[in-house]
Amino acid sequence: MLEETVFGIQSPKMFEETAFEVFRWQYEHVPIYRRFCDLLKTDPTQINAIEKIPFLPISFFKSHTIMARGMTSETVFTSSGTTGQIPSTHWVANTQLYQRSFLEGFKIRYGIPEDWTILALLPSYLEREGSSLIYMVDTLVNKSKFSESGFYLYDHDNLAEALYSLEEKGQKTLLIGVSFALLDLLESHNFKLKHTLVMETGGMKGRRKEMVREELHEILKRGFGVSHIHSEYGMTELLSQAYSKGEGLFHCPPWMEVLTRDPEDALSTITGKTGGINVIDLANLYSCSFIATEDLGKKHADGSFEILGRFDTSDIRGCNLMVSL
Repeated sequence: MLEETVFGIQSPKMFEETAFEVFRWQYEHVPIYRRFCDLLKTDPTQINAIEKIPFLPISFFKSHTIMARGMTSETVFTSSGTTGQIPSTHWVANTQLYQRSFLEGFKIRYGIPEDWTILALLPSYLEREGSSLIYMVDTLVNKSKFSESGFYLYDHDNLAEALYSLEEKGQKTLLIGVSFALLDLLESHNFKLKHTLVMETGGMKGRRKEMVREELHEILKRGFGVSHIHSEYGMTELLSQAYSKGEGLFHCPPWMEVLTRDPEDALSTITGKTGGINVIDLANLYSCSFIATEDLGKKHADGSFEILGRFDTSDIRGCNLMVSL
């Protein structure tokens, strides 16, 4: 079964072989992706390198239903976006596939969630419906065996009290929060955390002025008294996440990989310099596993990558095929 093959990947060669298999399956079964590939005059039998696989512009999730033929959605995730923007919609045909992806991905980087107290500070996500991040964190919280685990919304005093108490116990704790909410917490509390990992999910969501990662992480490190700030890289349109344990360097699980493209040419591939981020998420089996995002970043020789910003106009230059679909 293709799902088992995806989560059984143990080497770059297995990843490549599985990527080709997933590409061929999605070309046959995902109508919008097939139309996109056909407009590019792609011959599936000639795809012999991952770089040759077409990457679907992520903006298609705002205007089309990207799902395998004959399947129905069990869950619908939507992006938050900003005022006036059309949100992305991800029709998820198999919710258990998403759960397996984020649980195994978390386990690879941090171990089983049962061993952690998980404190969530995600107000902007919690205040709307359809957040894939809330779905993931809620599942992790429910698997935690500690009563303090949960969502704290704007309850900074109780959250701070929980952090102080858990530190006294020496309990392994994960504090995951959207950037502006973590900064809000530090306006009224300061910490010296030794047993807690602080993980930011990025974005000010219009609540604060955006700042570069280095500046944000320095403020958070000082305020929480930690040496590193962890980060999570995921999005509505994906079913997998990459994690950074510091310095903004993200690592993917075995079934996920990031490539970079020339910002001026959506159909290119570049290495060693800043470019647009292309994501291969093989767990996104019944949607599209090959997505050209609107993020800018750089991939390193060891396979890690960093996110450096977004396209100014939030479009995919060099590809005008949307009008044909």
